[in-house]
Amino acid sequence: MTEIAIGIDIGGTNTVFGCIDSLGNTVIEGSIPTQTKDNFEEYIDDLISVIKSSIENADTEITITGVGIGAPNGSYRTGTIENAANLRWKGTLPIAQLVQNKLNVPVKITNDANAAALGERIFGGAKNMSDFMVITLGTGLGSGIVVNGDLLYGFEGFAGELGHVIVRSEGRECACGRKGCLETYVSATGVKRTVYKLLAKHLGDSALRDIPFNNLNAKMVAEAANKGDLVALETFKYTGKMLGEALSNVASVTAPEAIFLFGGLAKAGDLLFDPVRKAMEENLLFLYKDKIKLLPSNLGENAGIMGAAALIWNDETKTYS
Repeated sequence: MTEIAIGIDIGGTNTVFGCIDSLGNTVIEGSIPTQTKDNFEEYIDDLISVIKSSIENADTEITITGVGIGAPNGSYRTGTIENAANLRWKGTLPIAQLVQNKLNVPVKITNDANAAALGERIFGGAKNMSDFMVITLGTGLGSGIVVNGDLLYGFEGFAGELGHVIVRSEGRECACGRKGCLETYVSATGVKRTVYKLLAKHLGDSALRDIPFNNLNAKMVAEAANKGDLVALETFKYTGKMLGEALSNVASVTAPEAIFLFGGLAKAGDLLFDPVRKAMEENLLFLYKDKIKLLPSNLGENAGIMGAAALIWNDETKTYS
């Protein structure tokens, strides 16, 4: 008998799930498309059906301890998804209750960045840390902040939205409805916007010039930068500077031991880490200079489901008081 927690990571394109044991091993994993159903409850029906089928066909007998869900605008306090910008279903979605009704086990939900922070704390590089941050760099920018060993949730469960700190007054339009949010500059989408701004500014040759906006991705920009493309290199310098300055500000409030970067954009490695580290150190309050580690996440490709499952294992192991 294998005791597992189900981790569910809801993305704008796909929903990935996995059965994770207490050591962080993935026993079963799978996925379904996220947004093919007009009705949210039908989507949940499909998801639970696939999960149950996967468990029934497993090579070993499985006991479900609980279900953890990482979702955009997921509230730990209410168990709901609240008006997520990148999901087709609007309003308040009672996802924890719907899943609990079908599986009869405890269900917890939070946003993907908070889940990643819990995953890093239990399974990753922050095992012995009580104060740290995880920055998720995907289509948008999320942040999970741990202070004194506890995730920072805030009054309604939405604390830690570093991606929606305004860094440029009247800057780029953001999906949240405001202008100048950090994620409009520091994210896969933000990188694309910066590339096209720089292409308009510079007339020189660039491998990125003939790529349509919708076809461009951060990996292409990183590959071009590694080949010496000046526009791509300047893009990473600009992006890293924006993130480093923002991290120096939030560090003044939370005083983290380390900041972990995770997501597709973080895979650019030193292209991103070097300018982030430089800008952060230059702008840190003197009390924190040369004391905060900037690290890549240790969770790997299964970070989303491991982080979600950590919502359950966190309670089981009583990692936090």
